[in-house]
This record gives sequence, C-alpha cells and structure tokens, in this order.
Amino acid sequence: MNRRTFLRLAPCAAIALSNRFAFADNGLDRVRHHQPKMSYLDNGVIRLGVDLNLGGAITYLSRSGTEQNLVNSHDFGRQIQMSYYSGPVPFTVPGKQPKPEWKNLGWNPIQVGDAFGNPSRVLAHTNNGKQLYVKCVPMQWPLEDVPGDCTFECWFELDGAAVRARCRLTNNRSDHTQYPARGQELPAVYTNGPWYKLMTYIGDKPFTGDALARIRKTDKGLWTPWIATECWAALVDDNDFGLGIFEPGCGAFNGGFFDKPHKGGPRDNPTGYIAPTPNEIIDWNIVHEYRYDLIVGTLSQIRDYVYTHAKPLSPPAWRFEKDRQGWTYVNADDTGWPIRGELNVRLDQNDPQLHGPVQFWSDAGTVMIEAASHTHANDARIFWRKLTDSSFTEGNSIPFELTSDGAYHSYRIDLKQSPAWRGQAVQLRLDPVGAGGPGEWIRVKSIAVKP
Repeated sequence: MNRRTFLRLAPCAAIALSNRFAFADNGLDRVRHHQPKMSYLDNGVIRLGVDLNLGGAITYLSRSGTEQNLVNSHDFGRQIQMSYYSGPVPFTVPGKQPKPEWKNLGWNPIQVGDAFGNPSRVLAHTNNGKQLYVKCVPMQWPLEDVPGDCTFECWFELDGAAVRARCRLTNNRSDHTQYPARGQELPAVYTNGPWYKLMTYIGDKPFTGDALARIRKTDKGLWTPWIATECWAALVDDNDFGLGIFEPGCGAFNGGFFDKPHKGGPRDNPTGYIAPTPNEIIDWNIVHEYRYDLIVGTLSQIRDYVYTHAKPLSPPAWRFEKDRQGWTYVNADDTGWPIRGELNVRLDQNDPQLHGPVQFWSDAGTVMIEAASHTHANDARIFWRKLTDSSFTEGNSIPFELTSDGAYHSYRIDLKQSPAWRGQAVQLRLDPVGAGGPGEWIRVKSIAVKP
C-alpha cells in the first residue's frame, strides 16, 4: 500500500531526556562525599574549571576574581557535560538492569557518572594555560557502574568572556545495530538557582536585533522544546546576567528551570537547564564531533557575541562527503559509518523518509538534489516545515519525478510552485518513494537550498 505517514515532530526530540532528578540514595551519598580534582583556565575575564574526578566535565565557570559559580553539580547528571542517546530501549548488559525511572532512556553514556554515584574515569589531560584537553570513559547513566563502550574528548579555550569548546565521541560498541536517530544533548548545561530566566530568540527575523523571548514551562513535561532561530539561548538572573550557549547551525533547543528560582548554589537542587538537541544517528563505530561556545555576561553581551561570531545567514547546503550533516531517517536506514561521499539509504520499508536538521532559512525556494536511485515508482516528494509548524503536512509539500535508473541525476524542485510556500522554513524532508520494497535504494551526494 502506498501510504504516507505525517509524523508529529516536536521542535526537538530530547524532551524528558535530562530529567535527572530521581537519584539513588547511595548515589547522593557518594556525591556528598565526592572530592574534586580541578584543572582551571583563567584569562582575567572568566575562570573555567573541569573536574578530573568527574570525567573532565565543566563544574566551575565564573567571572575572574569572583567565586560566583554558575554551574550546578547537585548530582552526577548535571554540570556542563557531553551526553549521547541511542538504542536499544531499555539498554541492559549481562547482570545489570537500568534503574526503573531511567529505563526509557536507552543507551545513554554521559561524561560525569551514573545515577548510582559512580564517576567516569579520565584517561588523559593536558593544560598549558591556553588550552585544556581531557579524555574520559563515560558512564552509562541508567546502569550501576557500567562504563560506556566509547570515549569522550573535550578541548577548551577562552576567548574574552567566552569558552570555545570542541567535543568528540569515538564509539566502539559490540552491538552493530543501526538504531533510529535520537535527540542528543550537545552539550547539557545546568546552572544554579539565581540564573532562572530562559531567554532566546524564536522569531522569523534573526540577526536583526528583534525582541527576545522568554521560554516558560508548559504542561507537556519538565523541559520545553523550541526552535532558536539565532542558534543560542541563555539562563540569566533578575539583572539579566548569566550564561549563554551558542551552537552555530543548530536550531533545536530544550530547556527550563526546576524547583524554586532565585537562590541556590552548586550543591543545591534548584537548577536551570539548556541543551542544543539535534537529532543524530549514533552508529556503533561513529566518530562524532561538535562545537559550541559558552558566554558569560549580560543578555546584550551574550547576543552581541553571537552576532559577532555567527556566519552570515544563508540557505543551507549539505554535501555528504564525510558525514550525514545532521540528516536522519524514518522507516529507512543506510549502510552505516563511515560516510563515503554519499548517503546510501535502503528503501525497503513503507513510507521511507529522509529528514534534514532543524535550522531557520529564508529568501530561497529552490531545492537542488544530486542523487541516484533504484525504486519501483517515481513518486518522490519534498516537504518543508515552517517555523510555526509542529509537524510536516502534505499541504506543505511538492511532488517531483525521480529517475530510478541507478544513475546519478540532478534535480531542481521549485517550492514556489506551491501556493503554500511562504519563503521561510526550518526543516526539509525528502520522500524518495511512497512505499519502498526489497532491494530499493537511493544514494544522495548533496542537497542544497537556493534562491
């Protein structure tokens, strides 16, 4: 049956992934007795500290010369740290079952430790006063004393009032299954109680100085997802001072505040939370890297930093030379990591779909695709999601004919031919065929949005 499914996609897929507030009693006891081993960078503007007894995660960030630490460390699931998600759900190892409240997280190595208070182990560390490097074996958060079958690496440098970070996951799982994409935390950021106002930009006029928005709690969960069209957010206090995070090219964010605002330090329960949460496929052998900046300052200073360091806003273009560029699949999979010049996607399920990353773009309405395919039908379709949409709809789509002879072809799809096109979008979806079948496939070298 040729049936298209229109999935309801939350603005990010990491809802409830970081609700790390049910902590084993023995875990809290271990946290209370934890002895930090710190390594610092200080440039006279800000002071950054990582704990080498907690996987090298960031546990300290302040203005230089003060002791006003912005980072919350109530348990081993907070701090500012790397955190990844994949299947299966639940994730188990022989003789170990996940803590019941965390069984739906699945495979979830995090940089600091596990829900039972067992810390991650640092493998390497250097600090030359300009750059701080750390490598660790993370812990599986839901399981007791189970190291991740991967390594995490972080490089930190200071740039005025900002921390410039680069992070890398190197995976080596014995389970070679390609599990569906999940919302990741790249990274997870937890602040203390005084920094409770979650501010960002969610409008359709990014990088123009348009009014900011405050993200407030909804009745749909502990945290709130949204699309940050300037790719940043900040948790600030009553004076609009606090901590911002900027991740270029990432529009999917999640965050909020837990417990009572205004008061509380690193060991107290009140906490603010932000995470850039793009969907990613985490292969058994993947090497996954990302970058982000942390900015300490007022809201205006944080936004000024973003405006100075952001690339000019332009329609996106993706070339699949070495990685998936944030593209994921529904009812499909590919031939796995590493990516070698193309996405090689199997279309043997009903309604196979390729989904692009979430990022705002405007002033363009042509989609260019370079692809080869082998399918029984040529009923391809391009969907777009608007900033105000929570899902893809057939009304925001346009059909095109895919030449399924196994050779590469270039396709030009004019979205402006659709009366529903309004000149802006936050996500693309490519359906190569309405219903896939055995042995069918598409290979995609590039997708680009053009004027």
